[in-house]
Amino acid sequence: MRSTAKRTRSPRGSGELLAEEIIEAASELLVEHGDDAAVSIRAVASRVGVTPPSIYLHFGDKDELLDAVCARYFEQLDGELAAAAVDIDDPLERALQQGLAYVRFAIATPALYRIAFRQRAPGPSKVDEVLSASAFTRMSATVTELADEGFYPASDVGEVVLELWAAAHGVASLMLAKPGLAWGDDLRLAETLLRAVCLGRTTLGMLGVDTEPDEVRAWLRDQRHARR
Repeated sequence: MRSTAKRTRSPRGSGELLAEEIIEAASELLVEHGDDAAVSIRAVASRVGVTPPSIYLHFGDKDELLDAVCARYFEQLDGELAAAAVDIDDPLERALQQGLAYVRFAIATPALYRIAFRQRAPGPSKVDEVLSASAFTRMSATVTELADEGFYPASDVGEVVLELWAAAHGVASLMLAKPGLAWGDDLRLAETLLRAVCLGRTTLGMLGVDTEPDEVRAWLRDQRHARR
């Protein structure tokens, strides 16, 4: 636990450093207490060792501070996705590993994950800007490579990214909400789901979205026969 003793005045030009300390302190409080009720301006100031007015020099209110915490979280998520893609040349395998990295990061940081996706006021925000410029862009690049290989039409890249994100987000949220369900060892079910989304979208592109159920069955019979 950090000391709550009065912090010495920061040297000139160190405002950015203090802002980083404030974000870090708010993140620590979230992790320790599990929700944002404990993240008051006074509690953050005490953790950093400054007075509450010092916090307001950098963040207008608690919501603005929490937005900064969320933006930092998405920057860290992007780092996890980047690490998961190292030395993986195959874009299909890379998409899978990035999805699994998303799930792992979420279940390892549940309090931050929940607050990062809290409901916000309509309109663009700093958090959305960071997410769009980091993790979303990274996943888009991977799916674009898959489109270049013919997995999806180039026009579908944005939709496929959202589908993969929705799958990873959904399974991560369920694993946090219902940890007692049979998720399998080492994210086995999450991996199956993400692989199904990647390959299922390709199949959908081959068959067409308006394909009738009987046509799907006939296509499946043909595929099974061809593999014998």
